[in-house]
This record gives sequence, C-alpha cells and structure tokens, in this order.
Amino acid sequence: MKVIPVAALVVFLGHAALGGEPITVGERLTIASKVLGEGRTILVSTPPGYGRGQQRYPVLYLTDGDAHLTHTRGTVDFLARNGLMPQVIIVGITNTDRNRDLTPSKVPVRTLGGRTFQLPTSGGADNFLNFIDAELVPYVEASYRTEPFRILCGHSFGGLLATHALFARPELFNAIIAVSPTLAWDDDLMLKRGKRFFAERADLKRAFFMTLGDEGEQYRTAFDRFAKVLKGNKASGFRWATMILEDEDHGSTVLRSHYYGLKMIYEGWRMARDPATGDFIGTVADLKSHYEEVSERLGLTVKPPEQVVNQMGYQALQRQERATALEFFRFNVAGYPDSANVYDSLGEGLEQDGQLDVALESYRTAYQIGVKSGDPNSPLYKQHLERLSGKPAEQK
Repeated sequence: MKVIPVAALVVFLGHAALGGEPITVGERLTIASKVLGEGRTILVSTPPGYGRGQQRYPVLYLTDGDAHLTHTRGTVDFLARNGLMPQVIIVGITNTDRNRDLTPSKVPVRTLGGRTFQLPTSGGADNFLNFIDAELVPYVEASYRTEPFRILCGHSFGGLLATHALFARPELFNAIIAVSPTLAWDDDLMLKRGKRFFAERADLKRAFFMTLGDEGEQYRTAFDRFAKVLKGNKASGFRWATMILEDEDHGSTVLRSHYYGLKMIYEGWRMARDPATGDFIGTVADLKSHYEEVSERLGLTVKPPEQVVNQMGYQALQRQERATALEFFRFNVAGYPDSANVYDSLGEGLEQDGQLDVALESYRTAYQIGVKSGDPNSPLYKQHLERLSGKPAEQK
C-alpha cells in the first residue's frame, strides 16, 4: 500500500481579494490499495489543536466522504464543544464504484419505485471491508494519534454497508450509524442475516443507531421489520436505537442522523449539571467515578476531559472553594502534563490562594510549554507570568 499526499482541504471565509484567511478542515491523500487494485482518495480531518498536543482520539470512518466530511466535522465540533462527546478524527472515504463497494451481494438489476436500475458491479462490500480492515485502518492508526474506538457512518448504500459490517465484521467497529440504509436489498438480506447473527450472540459490546426519513413504503416496511429484529436481540452489552425523521427525505437525513447518532453512542458522556446555573455537579471523586462508568459502557479507558476538569476547577474558584479548585487543577496537571493551559489554570488557583511562589512556577511552566507547542494562548500565559513576577518573561 502506497500513500500519496495530495492537498489540504480548506474552507474560505471572505473573498481572497479582501484578505480572506483559509480555514483548513482536513487533508486529501491517495492510498494505492492492493486489496482493491486501485488508488483510493481519503479525506482526513483532525480535531482543532491536534498538532499542538499528544492526546489520542477515536476515529469516525465515513462513506461518501466528499459529500459528508464538512458537515460531519461541524456536528462533531458542536457536540464536543458542548461536552456531549469527545473530539474525533474523521476519515472520509470517497467513491470510485459506489455500487460495487457498498453492496453485500450481487444484484445486477434492482427495481425501486417502479424504476429499474442496472447494477452489474454490485456485491463487493466484503472486499471493501477487507480494504478498510487490512489497509485503511492500519494506515490511520500508524499515522495519527488514535484511540481504540472506531465509528462507521454510512448513508443509503453506505448504511447498507454499515449494517452488513455489524454482522460480517463485528470486531471492526465499536459503533455504527446507518442512515436511511437500503435494507430491502436482495430480498431483505440484512433482515435474514440479522436474525441469524443475533440468535448466535450472547454478548456484543457495540452500539448501533439507525434512521429513516419520509422515504416511501418499501424503505419504511424494511426499516420496521429490521427494527423488530433489533428489539428481539438478547446480546448483553448491545446498545441500539432507531429514529424516524418524518420531515426529512432520503437525501436530507444525514446531518441530523449523525447528530442524534453521535449523541446516542456517547450517551451519558457529560457530567451532571445544575439546571439553574449550568455548573457541573460533583467532586474529583465523582468525576473519576463518572468516567469510569463511561469507560465501562464504551469498552475503553476514558480520561476525564481536560476542558471539563478545568471548568469544574474554575466553578469552584467562583464559589470561593479554593481547596476544591486546586484539587481539580492538580488532577488536570497529572492527567495532561503536556498541556500549557492546565498549568496556567493551576497558577491562577494558587495565586488566588495566596501561594504566590508556587503560582509563579506554574505560570512559568505554562508559558514554556505554550511557546514550545505553538499554543495560541501563549501571549496570555506570558502576561500572567510577567504580571506576577514583575519582570519580562524569558523563553527557554
């Protein structure tokens, strides 16, 4: 497998003549696949600030990547900013022969809504999953800082592929979002496979979310029949949900499906909040316990997010609970020692507690890490250091 970098993916705000600055949402590269016998274009979008830290991230794999990368990046950023899920790396797979790669069996001719479709190359889904498993995932996990948690999102034929992946490769993805999947494919093939699959599974620590818009009788009948199979499963640890989006059609279901699907996968991610103040509720011990429960549910070790711990520390400061605030800030330093921000926050807590010498050292560490990592908040860290020390900051 050979990888050829191609270009950055950018979104322009404003007109170039007015000095508009491009915002990069990802990079485009080509994988020379031996499995598929062709080059495949892959779009990779890393979280904001990825280049400045050492944090690892789950990976969301996306079929029809060129159509859905940008809005999915926006959905993830919005949910993560509101504390409802972690940030993720997004890998969009673009198409060469969509009918071939996303369908699990050979159906040369298909009739839908009175129309006939010729699909002579259909039936290549298993080989496409071989490509993902043997080439794409190893490349992504060797090239980016990933966590062992993978999500597959697919729409229409992509939703069919995602459903097929649950049955054919249950170890490959931890969670699946199947958007308007073509479940009537090949005389309800997925329905039959689902019944056999769940009859043989005693446990399945996976999440599955499926949606449908207002898409006609054939889609709705297949959807409802498949939902009954899901409802009848007895697999321990299997989390699933379905949703009908009555005011969406087949093409428009994707954005909201990703939003609700990601919320379902990461249900319970956020700490409890006081509805009146918006403040997080709990101590450091409560924080640890909460994310231990999240870890158990997702099947991987989840560290309390830096931003959440930081916010809980500042909320304690606002309540004049300095000892509690320092406990949060020190916990964050221990968890994220490469972050400049955690040292700056600890410095503020120590300064308010009157521990000026220790606060000064914490500010100094924040500034040094910030400069080294290219943190855009380095000028602020410098300001805090110089204010408390009374002299210009030195870079080391």
